Amino acid sequence: MEIKVGILNVNREVVIESTATAAEVEKDFAKAVKDGGVFALTDERGRRVLIPAEQIGYLDIGQENVRHVGFGSV
Repeated sequence: MEIKVGILNVNREVVIESTATAAEVEKDFAKAVKDGGVFALTDERGRRVLIPAEQIGYLDIGQENVRHVGFGSV
């Protein structure tokens, strides 16, 4: 699923393709905001993105199980 993170005072949003569920992302985000810590996301290739929770302006969680178009493997 696609996750978009808007960061305060930054023109571009961070876009990540993740295998996590929407519920997992929402839970992790709520915990990071509550604790004033770091919001961590892992993309499909295993790379981690760490963002200070206090700097996040918005979080856009896309749909799960989106159909991919093209000739790649299914």
